[in-house]
Amino acid sequence: MKDFDSKLTELITNALKEDIGNGDHSTLCCIDANKKGKAILKIKQPCIIAGINVAEKIFKHVEPTIIFTTYKKDGDEVQYGEFAFEVEANIHTILQCERLVLNCMQRMSGIATLTHQYTEKLKGYTTKLLDTRKTTPNFRLLEKEAVKIGGGINHRFGLYDMIMLKDNHIDYCGGIENAINKAYNYISTKKLSLKIEVETRSIKDVETVCKTDTGKVFRIMLDNFTPQQITEALQIINKKFETEASGGINLENIKQYAATGVNYISVGGLIHQAQSVDLSLKATL
Repeated sequence: MKDFDSKLTELITNALKEDIGNGDHSTLCCIDANKKGKAILKIKQPCIIAGINVAEKIFKHVEPTIIFTTYKKDGDEVQYGEFAFEVEANIHTILQCERLVLNCMQRMSGIATLTHQYTEKLKGYTTKLLDTRKTTPNFRLLEKEAVKIGGGINHRFGLYDMIMLKDNHIDYCGGIENAINKAYNYISTKKLSLKIEVETRSIKDVETVCKTDTGKVFRIMLDNFTPQQITEALQIINKKFETEASGGINLENIKQYAATGVNYISVGGLIHQAQSVDLSLKATL
């Protein structure tokens, strides 16, 4: 996987190209090309702010010599009426970057805020919070970064950095045992340093993994199990594998799942159910 900065540069380049096209004609028609200006990022609702560092990189991508003054940092709990940062740059730069900065920060802050709400529920428990691959195409980099800012942990980034044998893999392959053995032979033959996680849909599945595995699997996912079923499954697993609960878990019931002692809880809704936060970038004259 490319490092974060290089992937972010690629994202910014493509996003600006998509927005500006053959020219920001609204700006070109009425603003002198050499005129400098300032703008401030205003917070319009309480949230966990996220994307300030990304905003700075967006502005500097277009104009490296900008002056960027921060009043908050990523992960701060902020209130209505506060300011996150001020940017001083060519006005063309400010206006060309405005929408991309806001789109990124509003989305990231919404995810960070929802993730923070979940992690607050987990205080006092040993269970950790994971995200999933249920992300917006071509925006996964920043959505997963927002989860980290909100206090969560990134699961695999894509299909390439972990083997995860889900229900469809298992069904197409003819069963859990066959899928595990084929996956282990695959990584052994190709000399890949990939971990194997297996999704289970029943207590019987859990028993099958425990009987089949000889050091091949590192984590068992307990998919759509009730807290009571997870407790039963954990007794069978007996700490031989990492465990992850997934499916149907929300802010109302997450404590019941954490109380079982499961190692991880994954929640796709951290990203796909998050609501963007209201922010604005305003000229300061």
